[in-house]
Amino acid sequence: MTAVDARTAEAEAAPRAWLDGVNPVTKIALALLLSVPLFASIDATSALVAIVLQIACIPLTGLAALTVLKRMLPILVFAPVAGLSMLLYAEPGGTVYWSFWYATISDDSIALAIAVCLRVLALALPTILLFGRTDPTELADALAQVAKLPSRFVLGVLAGTRTLGLFLDDWRSMGLARRARGVGDSGAVRRFFSMAFVLLVFAVRRGTKLAMAMEARGFGSGIRRTWARPSRLHPRDAVALLGGTVIMALAIGAAVAAGTFRFVWS
Repeated sequence: MTAVDARTAEAEAAPRAWLDGVNPVTKIALALLLSVPLFASIDATSALVAIVLQIACIPLTGLAALTVLKRMLPILVFAPVAGLSMLLYAEPGGTVYWSFWYATISDDSIALAIAVCLRVLALALPTILLFGRTDPTELADALAQVAKLPSRFVLGVLAGTRTLGLFLDDWRSMGLARRARGVGDSGAVRRFFSMAFVLLVFAVRRGTKLAMAMEARGFGSGIRRTWARPSRLHPRDAVALLGGTVIMALAIGAAVAAGTFRFVWS
């Protein structure tokens, strides 16, 4: 049994959460619903309210809070980078605290930087919550049967998704092998780029072999395909979309009530 199959079996054995019964296509629509309205305004209030409401929905996803935090860690690290440019180069307004050449820190730039950081978190969190336990095969079934996407595209997405977990295993194996040979304890930056290049080579080779194997099995033919597991929409999908609409309505409404809502083009 491969690592991907082991993880899939573990996910199937885990207790089903409420969100597990929502169709993957509905999850995609829900992710857009929880993200697109946030682009209409850059303010801290709507993003903060959206984050709080999304965090309150964690029990519905079946994910542990610690798991969500670990998956959000890269976003938490890089979100301030997005806010830094706004902090230094946004149009100044209010009290100016520091200025050097083109860089200026003022009340408006600080507020904008905080809003951008929170907005990055609010945009990333729904993806982690919605797709943290989604099975790639169920996603492919939904894309083909509900979204009516071409089977060739769907099967390519499925094959690529199921190989993502192998990258972590390859990275871990390469690190252990290099350390066993005594070349993995120094030069962290050089080791990272060296391992990344090797991983890229592995990915190209694996992708080529996978494409040839799929072509040999007829996955690239134009014959109309059938699907082993039916994928349908249920009332729970409507409830999920309604919940997402309520979350966005409350977030935008809170910003309007607080007087912080402003269109991005204003």
